[in-house]
Order: sequence, then structure tokens, then C-alpha cells
Amino acid sequence: MPTYFLSLCYKGTRYGGFQIQENATTVQGEVEKALYTFLRSPVLLTGSSRTDAGVHALRNYFHFRFDGDLGKEHVYRLNAILPADIAVEGIYKVPEGSHSRFSAVGRSYRYEIYTQKDPFMVDRAWYYPYPMNEQALNACASIVIGTHDFTSFAKKRTQVYTHICTISQCQWERTNHGWLFTIKGNRFLRGMVRALVGTMVKAGRGKMDVEAFQSVLLAQDSSEADFSAPAQGLFLEDVIFPNALSAILR
Repeated sequence: MPTYFLSLCYKGTRYGGFQIQENATTVQGEVEKALYTFLRSPVLLTGSSRTDAGVHALRNYFHFRFDGDLGKEHVYRLNAILPADIAVEGIYKVPEGSHSRFSAVGRSYRYEIYTQKDPFMVDRAWYYPYPMNEQALNACASIVIGTHDFTSFAKKRTQVYTHICTISQCQWERTNHGWLFTIKGNRFLRGMVRALVGTMVKAGRGKMDVEAFQSVLLAQDSSEADFSAPAQGLFLEDVIFPNALSAILR
């Protein structure tokens, strides 16, 4: 039976997260319902990257198996069924054994902050109207680059085999609205990006120095980090696959 990848973007504001769960509207639940309506048979989706309640995605993936031919000509019909805040970008037939989660070799995220009141950014960025030191923010970001144990920046009671992640890119930059934080790595822990943002913002505000931020990383204790950065500023930017699979997904 053929395996298909489905790429999609979504605004996470009204969802209880990406993965299906009881008593909550989820992205996976909406996509599974739309596929059932479209294909007239149940489809079990496996997600690439879980996002928490209120978190958005510029690109995420599911994979599923279906005994039939699907392709780009079916994207329009599927989008006509889905709610307005979820959009399928593509449907791709992929080689046997391809897995949207385990075949991925990296992921990238962005976090947006706006500093002047703007009603059009309420549900897609963090309103933080305070000055921050760009040098301090990027000094913290440079500490994160490399291979580290990120226990301090992971939510507790998360079942993972290791807290070690390798970060290849991490930086802050000013924007017309305020600030943009971007990070890319081989894997991320639950709550990790928001905890990094919340803790770095303390350094940017001068409430902790860069050395103290480094101490939080080394402590391997999540009680040392700041998890207060709200969900609406976080976007899963992309999921990265090996070159051969990426060529199919373009």
C-alpha cells in the first residue's frame, strides 16, 4: 500500500494542539475528518512534529498509507473541506519506509515579539512593550549553538530517550514590529523553544546576565528556566528531511 506525505500550514489559535486527543479540537482531528470525507475511508495519520495548544506552523507534515492514487490535483478538493485556519500545501507519494517523524533530520522554529500595540498581531506574536538589549539576546543565543543537554529548557514528565539536542542556528534580530527569534536543530524537546525565549528575554531586559543564562543551561534543572513566553508567538517554520526525500516534497 503506497505511503503519502501531506504538508500543511495552520494557525493554531483555536486548537488544543497538533496531535489528536480527547475533549479537544486538534489539527490532526480536523485533517483526519477531512480525509475521511474526501476518501470515504478512515485514514490513520502520523505527525512529524507535535505543536502545543495555540502554536502555529508554517509547514508541518503527516504521513499515511492509502491504496489509491493521490497527488497535487487533490489538494484543492481537500482544502475545500478543511476549516479556513488549516491549509494543505501538497500531497506526495513517497518511498516505502518513509516516516514523517523518524525520517526527519531537523526542524526550525521562529518566535515573534511585537512591541507596539497591534490588534492584528494579538494571536500570532507576544506583546512585550519593553526595551531589550540585542547584544545580550544574541550572546545568549550563541551559547545555545552546539550540542547540549537541554533538560533545563524541557517541560517535566516528558517521555524522551535523551535531552541532548544539537542546535545549528540560533539568533535574534529586530523587525518592523519588534523582535524575531529563529532556531534550527536536529531535534527539540517539549516546551524548549518557549523556555529559551522566556529565559533569554530576561537577559535582554537586564534581569539576568549572560553568565547566569549559561548557568541555567548547565544546571539541567527546568525550575531554573522561564517558561512564560506565550504560545501564540511560536511557529514551527519547517521540517527538514534528507535530500532524496526533500526533492520529492518540493
